[in-house]
Amino acid sequence: MAAFREMEEVSTWLMSLLGANHAEKQQRQLLGRHEQMVERLLEMQDGADQRLRETLAVEEEVAQSLLELKECTRLGGTELQHLEAELQKASKEDSCLQASLCQLTTELQELRAMEVALQQQEREVDEDTTITIPSAV
Repeated sequence: MAAFREMEEVSTWLMSLLGANHAEKQQRQLLGRHEQMVERLLEMQDGADQRLRETLAVEEEVAQSLLELKECTRLGGTELQHLEAELQKASKEDSCLQASLCQLTTELQELRAMEVALQQQEREVDEDTTITIPSAV
């Protein structure tokens, strides 16, 4: 905005010099200064436009990265839910298998006890049914 004020001052100064004797020389100087200010203003505007384009490009990159991160987060959440469901299913299956193992272990112990009892009974029966044949002397 200071550049515009300077331009206004230069324009006012140009008008006042038109009536003077050295008006032409001063007018050329002022026109040269005016051109320099306009060039400087255009350069500043070009620089600002360039910075604005760069800023917009960075904002677009950040927005795209954010969208990609949100998608990754969503996919990760879905995968986590799937894994949690699998874990819960495996835990239930493990509980069932543990219960079956306990039952089978108990049955095995009972069968072993029954086997020992049967072997004892067989020995007793064998002893009771053993016939002693007298030897012929």
